[in-house]
Amino acid sequence: MKWKKLGKIFDPTQHRLPNNAREFAQSPQILQFDDFVRVYFSTRELDATQKYLSHISYVDFEDDLKTIRKVCADQVIALGELGAFDEHGIFPMNVLRDGDRILAYTTGWNRKVSVSADASIGLAISRDGGETFQKYGAGPVLTSSLHEPFLVADAFVLRYGEAYHMWYIYGIRWIQPGPDTPPDRVYKIGHAISSDGIAWTRDNRQIVADKLNADECQALPTVAFFNGRHHMFFCYREAVGFRTDHSKAYRIGYAYSDDLITWIRDDAQVGIDVSEDGWDSQMQTYPYIFQRHGKVYLMYNGNDFGKTGFGLAVLDPDD
Repeated sequence: MKWKKLGKIFDPTQHRLPNNAREFAQSPQILQFDDFVRVYFSTRELDATQKYLSHISYVDFEDDLKTIRKVCADQVIALGELGAFDEHGIFPMNVLRDGDRILAYTTGWNRKVSVSADASIGLAISRDGGETFQKYGAGPVLTSSLHEPFLVADAFVLRYGEAYHMWYIYGIRWIQPGPDTPPDRVYKIGHAISSDGIAWTRDNRQIVADKLNADECQALPTVAFFNGRHHMFFCYREAVGFRTDHSKAYRIGYAYSDDLITWIRDDAQVGIDVSEDGWDSQMQTYPYIFQRHGKVYLMYNGNDFGKTGFGLAVLDPDD
């Protein structure tokens, strides 16, 4: 594949966001309308202890995917109550049209003591066109289990016929790089299936092969069908050193499937990489693939995990 980069299209520092957030527009997720496109993203607020909270906001783009129609400044979905799985943030939120409602699969996270955070996947529903979402319940629909012990997150859900398919990540271990260094996590991509979008049956296996090493971190799977095949884009990085060594930071990976079950990794076909300079020169992360008006687009974050926004690329139609 070959992608044409269209540049950064949204900078959160230039807009008023909910909860006095000033920076970050992480993990763009798309909801399409007839004449515009809504992009949900996760932004950050500093709380009274000067620690981050993650909130969901959105921006509406005109059909050209460049002109901004509206930036949401109000609450889209509330964080969890004291002790809840999503007490300290929602990041990301994947949305899916399902009849007359819009489903949102949220990654809720909460702070821990020995490690930085844990995460689970919740469900929320909108009946007002995606302006606001109400939680299906106070707890998650997918969380830690016998074989996926922590950090269950990053849901991407599609419906094929009567079956809902979810691709997500799960943690397998924490690494302690040194006595004075905070632990870092290792997570892989998994798959689950459901008949109602609520109760899920997991494959209980890693579905995308490692490229770097056994401690490779894989995140944010996103799937689309075009050219007769299912295509998955995701991001991956080294488990340690990625914050200071840009060669170990997130890059976009690729896998394909003919049955939604068996995935063949082939990063040589991904067709996009970091730029020589600019907003995505140090990392590319949190991809989202979608189709509109016969074109295939890839939305993603760049440097600093999306601190200054997200950008867009379009697939070469001759590819």
